Amino acid sequence: MAASYGAPGVYIEEQPSGSMPIEGVGTAVAAFVGFTERYDTEQGDPTDPAGVKPQLVTSWPQYERVYGGFVRGAMLPHAVRGFFENGGSAAYICRVPGASGEDGGGAAPTVTLAVADQPELPSLRVSALNPGGRLEVEVVPPPPPAEGAEGSESGGGEYTLRVYEDGTLREELGGLQFSGRSARSVERAVNERSRLLRIELQPLQGASLAERAPAPGRYELQAPPVSAKAVTPADLVGSESERTGYQGLAIAENVTMVAIPDLVTVATRRDGTVDEEMFLAAQQQLLDYCEASHTKMAILDTPPGLNATRALEWRARLARDSAFAALYYPNVVISNPLARPGATNGELYLTVPPSGHVAGVWARTDGARGVWKAPANEALRGAVRLETDVTSGEQDLLNPEGVNCIRSFGSYGTKIWGARTLAKTDPSWRYINVRRLFNYVEESIRRGTQWAVFEPNDFDLWQRVKRNITSFLRGLWSQGALVGATPEQAFYVLCDESNNPASSVDEGKLIVEVGIAPSKPAEFVIFRISQWQGGGAATE
Repeated sequence: MAASYGAPGVYIEEQPSGSMPIEGVGTAVAAFVGFTERYDTEQGDPTDPAGVKPQLVTSWPQYERVYGGFVRGAMLPHAVRGFFENGGSAAYICRVPGASGEDGGGAAPTVTLAVADQPELPSLRVSALNPGGRLEVEVVPPPPPAEGAEGSESGGGEYTLRVYEDGTLREELGGLQFSGRSARSVERAVNERSRLLRIELQPLQGASLAERAPAPGRYELQAPPVSAKAVTPADLVGSESERTGYQGLAIAENVTMVAIPDLVTVATRRDGTVDEEMFLAAQQQLLDYCEASHTKMAILDTPPGLNATRALEWRARLARDSAFAALYYPNVVISNPLARPGATNGELYLTVPPSGHVAGVWARTDGARGVWKAPANEALRGAVRLETDVTSGEQDLLNPEGVNCIRSFGSYGTKIWGARTLAKTDPSWRYINVRRLFNYVEESIRRGTQWAVFEPNDFDLWQRVKRNITSFLRGLWSQGALVGATPEQAFYVLCDESNNPASSVDEGKLIVEVGIAPSKPAEFVIFRISQWQGGGAATE
């Protein structure tokens, strides 16, 4: 409606340009479901005291501040670190409560100190008052007494306990005497004065207090190992209404890839074997979720300990034909960050699911090349070796079935050597990058055309929508996302009377038909070489 003017003068009116550029959505946001060492409400969400809602972290140090570090039995911390090591920049953490301790994975760290003269016997049990923070305790023995002075017997003199939090000295408790008959005197002296820890002298029948003096040294308090006895696959799925599990990702629409690194923790029995039926059922549920979302892809791990034959059998048992999932084999071996000095060779390394590292490679490829580049022939960072080395002959069988192999190429490094989805019947969706490119295009167009809702459904609107989508797709074509020598060969956008008849307009519908020709990876590079006589050969 034109404005009315009264007084003479110069008037300026702003008019909409009619151009509403479509901005590409993010593609490199991952979500990880599993167990954490703890949850710090001060660093996280104060309105979520249990820490069960999906929360965004953008670096490994931020993850440590909110969820703590590594804890025995939990695969999620290793997956998150692998994600950031391999180029990831944003991840949602879906913490599953009830992993260990009465408060659901937030049990206080502890350490048991040994007797000075008998390292096989326990002296003190030191516990942190709160799950948060990294605590270390240092036992400083009394100085050696002068010859003939009192207190020269074992345990005599005053000990000092120093408490460090995140490497910084926080408390120094001196005047502790391991002499006399009552152990309560030492416990009372520490427990009444310390704001960070509590100690408990371990009972040793027939040993005096002086004979139970702790060995000098500096010790780090460790969180108890994760125990998933009370956790079921349903806890991994969670609830959309309660914002738990991966169903809670309803509040995180920008997530494009989902992994459950702690599925192996939940499915492992007490004897160390994996409940494969539970493992399969949980992966099937994740596939259902990703297919329903139509914007997310599942990154699936094979169980540990499989050889190539069993990995092929696992794919057959998974029995799914889906373009919204990718399966990777084998597991990767990393340096164990919880290994203590003097640990055996077996304790120095840890086998973990590859999904976190793979998600990082996906994110790195998106940033460096684009979502249309297949995330393969890319180095896997942070892996010491692979649980199983895959040969070319074995991959000949695994690759056609959609099992993406991770392979070691000696000095060329460890690389992801497969880029297939689990789609079998429709080869159009065979490759990961094709499915993810369509996800990217569809979501970008959906968000970028929200302005068109309730606009007058006429020729002008059709042209504006067509112009905006065409401009967006032309940009993708120029970057190499679409094949074709010209834009006309790479895509088309149809929005006119042919697909918007009067009957459709009367129903309030605006129909836009878009076709794109995605670029596909050169999975098999073939050189046909033969002998040639050359230009110097005699000719008749």
